[in-house]
Amino acid sequence: MWAQSSTSSPVPPTLQPERQQNQAGSPGKQHTRRTVNSRPLSRAFAELVRTVQILRSPQGCPWDRAQTLQSLKANLVEECCEVIDAIERNDAAELKEELGDLLLQVLMQSQICTEQGTFTLADVIHSLNQKLIRRHPHVFGDRSADTPEQALATWESVKHSEKSPPSSVIGRLPRILPALRKAQNVQKRVATVGFDWPDIGGILEKVREELNEVEDELKAPVRERLEKELGDLLFAVVNLCRRLDIDAEDALQAAVRRFCERFQRLERILAEQGRNPEECSLTELDEIWEKIKEER
Repeated sequence: MWAQSSTSSPVPPTLQPERQQNQAGSPGKQHTRRTVNSRPLSRAFAELVRTVQILRSPQGCPWDRAQTLQSLKANLVEECCEVIDAIERNDAAELKEELGDLLLQVLMQSQICTEQGTFTLADVIHSLNQKLIRRHPHVFGDRSADTPEQALATWESVKHSEKSPPSSVIGRLPRILPALRKAQNVQKRVATVGFDWPDIGGILEKVREELNEVEDELKAPVRERLEKELGDLLFAVVNLCRRLDIDAEDALQAAVRRFCERFQRLERILAEQGRNPEECSLTELDEIWEKIKEER
């Protein structure tokens, strides 16, 4: 059962409409938190929390009872990927289901921690709410931010100041985070403190410089050095994406999808001719490939 929760309603007060003061408790900018159909939402959330409690109880499901924080890691990653896939396919019905599956992972992890006496779901919600208020002083306080860039800089500044002693602006990055995403996050964070090229030309020159270094290394390749230079080249290209406000991960995912679609189209064309790619010369394959590219 959830620690510190009443039998009448395990829903934390933060889910109810209220007048919100700023972090210091002074009036500041006043905001009324409102939700659409707040009472049904509260009941639905309470029912879901109760369902998870039952599943983890001695009278619940053996599989759910057997899960640990460690065993659920793969499920959490998988559900995140399925949410992203539903978004990319613009499938609202699928997104609703996958967001529910992702929410279940949060509830399961929180319930396990409650049972261990570490923290409760109410603690998770309260901590998140306080963090959002602290890091939006331009909304709940007296600071101002007129653009998304200024708002992000404010967020990172407050986040940096919360550490005692103040930590690196880069912060802690999850080890499991994909490399492209991790690189772009690092570049965004250091840019907030002014560590950035003054214009796009400098980044383009850096990409060319790194490409030249790869070409030089290929003259007498040593795997370790070549890996380093290719990494530097990738990092520079990601930085170019970041400066152009293009998500490097999304851009590469889209490129992979285009390649797969075109190659599968090539395979179908050859199959209609009674052939397969292994029987064709590279020149023949390239000619078909170029025609496929012109189709779209």
